[in-house]
Amino acid sequence: MATSTDTILLWPFLVYGLIVVFLVAIILIISYVLGERHEEHATDEVYEGGIIATGNARFHFPIHFYIIAIFFVVFDVQAVFIMAWAVSAKSVGWAGYIGVAIFISIFISVLVYEWSIGALDFGPDTKKILKAYQKKRKNTPQYEVVDQQGK
Repeated sequence: MATSTDTILLWPFLVYGLIVVFLVAIILIISYVLGERHEEHATDEVYEGGIIATGNARFHFPIHFYIIAIFFVVFDVQAVFIMAWAVSAKSVGWAGYIGVAIFISIFISVLVYEWSIGALDFGPDTKKILKAYQKKRKNTPQYEVVDQQGK
């Protein structure tokens, strides 16, 4: 049950929060009222050092960039967990060792699975390239080299 001392300790935080919300609202209203509004064509265009913008700035990145970024985050989180375990290895004892061993084994099994399904193949497929090259070479007529005497 809350006592009167608990409510006395909370009211300064409530007053502070209300003051912050009030000040933010006042600042937004003043900036909207006093701010300039331009209806000119040049205001809506992107300025790139005097160069006229052509095309759209929104272009699609290949999905591989996002996958690499996600792998980077996952490996960083794994490194943080393992470093935290390494720092406190003596205090957590065998239970911590078994826990981190399970964590690493799950991570390695997921990595092997991703490798087996081809999720880590980012470059061009060399087998397909060689097969297409050999097929093209087979379909191209071969010319015989004739020496100067016509033999």
